[in-house]
Amino acid sequence: MMALNKLCLECLRSVKSGLFKDARVLQVARVKMSHFTYMPDAKPPVGGEMLKMNMFQAINNALDLALKTDDSAIIFGEDVAFGGVFRCSIGLQKKYGPERVFNTPLCEQGIIGFAIGAASAGATSIAEIQFADYIFPAFDQIVNEAAKYRYRSGDQFDCGKLTIRAPCGAVGHGALYHSQSPEAYFAHTPGIKVVVPRGPIKAKGLLLACIRDPDPCLIFEPKCMYRAAVEQVPVGDYISPIGKADVLKKGDKITLIGWGTQVHVLLEVAQLAKEKFNISCEVIDLVSIVPWDRDTIIESVKKTKRALVAHEAPLTGGFGAELAAAIQEDCFLHLEAPVARVTGFDTPFPHIFEPFYLPDKWRCLQAIKDLIDY
Repeated sequence: MMALNKLCLECLRSVKSGLFKDARVLQVARVKMSHFTYMPDAKPPVGGEMLKMNMFQAINNALDLALKTDDSAIIFGEDVAFGGVFRCSIGLQKKYGPERVFNTPLCEQGIIGFAIGAASAGATSIAEIQFADYIFPAFDQIVNEAAKYRYRSGDQFDCGKLTIRAPCGAVGHGALYHSQSPEAYFAHTPGIKVVVPRGPIKAKGLLLACIRDPDPCLIFEPKCMYRAAVEQVPVGDYISPIGKADVLKKGDKITLIGWGTQVHVLLEVAQLAKEKFNISCEVIDLVSIVPWDRDTIIESVKKTKRALVAHEAPLTGGFGAELAAAIQEDCFLHLEAPVARVTGFDTPFPHIFEPFYLPDKWRCLQAIKDLIDY
């Protein structure tokens, strides 16, 4: 890691001093410092016909199925009519018409306000926030209206047929306004569900589960995987359960917990830990932030006696803190080391220094070694 860091810094100095007139040198360094290697799911959740899809194609397939099987389903957001900036809704307006797939003004509060109204009136509302960073103008609508709709009416009315999609996380060049991971903000709000897929198979299953769930749901999609993540995805209809974590790799020395892109970092770290230090790691994809699968996490940590949580969001108030508190509460007499967190830093998300900000495999590997040596 030190060598890579020095390479990045030398490139920065060289570009700044004019030694390299072509700024692509810096881009090469950044590509080489990609913080994860994608590891596809080996086993699909259902049988039948499979098709090779990347993540945006799997999401498009899920949206297509939702519109096909539910006449009340509508999709809307900024630029979704031509497919959106990531092309997740491409072709759907042409197939289902502008009454069911349509653009909105650039007003996130209005998008979610409309979505709540449509859902409460009986439509299946599927709203897109173009980037998760811009969900905050709609924060009041989500946490004070959507989340509380059923409660405040004593279950006489609700907006449970509401799903909000938002691309999140690092992308390599997004900087402070296009790289944030805001899942922890919404985890504090009773009444909504929050999920983060790790790849195409999970994205399709989770999106369909959210659309059909009786409560409002947020699905944060790691944008760097829209094209980078490719799997053999079942063509048919299926859902992935909300609230159920996936144990992706069995181990007995330490439990590694992540979600979204970070799952792939941890899978690679588990391989490195085994090769370099003969440390057996259990890797868990939390999948669902709210509700989260406490039983699976606690069972694993009681077995391994150590835990590490990794996420891209900043350390303070990140959802890793909730996991650490629950593990300490339920596994106190089993733990042989404090729960470790490897996260983003308590700063705005940087631009050229993104490689230093992210919880990459080297930071996670060092944390594993520190836990074992504790």
